[in-house]
Amino acid sequence: MLEIGKSYIGTKYVANVLDRSNNEALTIHTDSVDCVTFVEYTLAQALPNRSFESNVQKIRYRNGIINGYLSRLHYTSDWINNGIRSGLITDITSTNSRDTLMLSVSYMSSHYQQYPQLLKSSEERRKIKEIERQLTGQVVHWIPKNKLPESGYSWIKNGDIIAITTRIPGLDIAHLGIAIYIDNKLHLLHASSTKKQVIISESPISKMLNKNKSWSGIRVLRMQQQ
Repeated sequence: MLEIGKSYIGTKYVANVLDRSNNEALTIHTDSVDCVTFVEYTLAQALPNRSFESNVQKIRYRNGIINGYLSRLHYTSDWINNGIRSGLITDITSTNSRDTLMLSVSYMSSHYQQYPQLLKSSEERRKIKEIERQLTGQVVHWIPKNKLPESGYSWIKNGDIIAITTRIPGLDIAHLGIAIYIDNKLHLLHASSTKKQVIISESPISKMLNKNKSWSGIRVLRMQQQ
């Protein structure tokens, strides 16, 4: 995971790279990524089974089936659940951290004007509310940012997926990246919206979290041994 992820350093960052078409289809642009597609492509290349394209589809879509806009896993917690269910990733935080939080998601339905596919379809808005209802109330393990040292933890390994939780009402995860240790400090390999490319963070993740008031902590996932 780490070596593949590092091969993307310098790749252009483009926001909402999957939302340019009205018709939902498997879209792959490895020359321009956002934080989610960067992690998806890295994981898809690291998985030993199937082709790269079929791995991306299995990672990105609910049960690996493309069936319209909402078959894509828009909430990262939904993405994580699907990855665990499909045997692609393991939630490392659940076995190593006692801290838990209860999901409360509603961002997409309450901000549907930001999503063209939801804006034009009341049926799609109904469906996203049902997805949000199913996610809300789920209890997950996490690491609050005040408990994450600069050195990370011995159980967080190079190449693990880092999901940054957020205090933004109705949203679960604000950012995704890959764990990388530099001088015994835990940094983030990620597609940066500010640097407009894939980079390794200059600061440890703990400092990144403290600088961003809306970021609250992290969840840690790992590619499951196939």
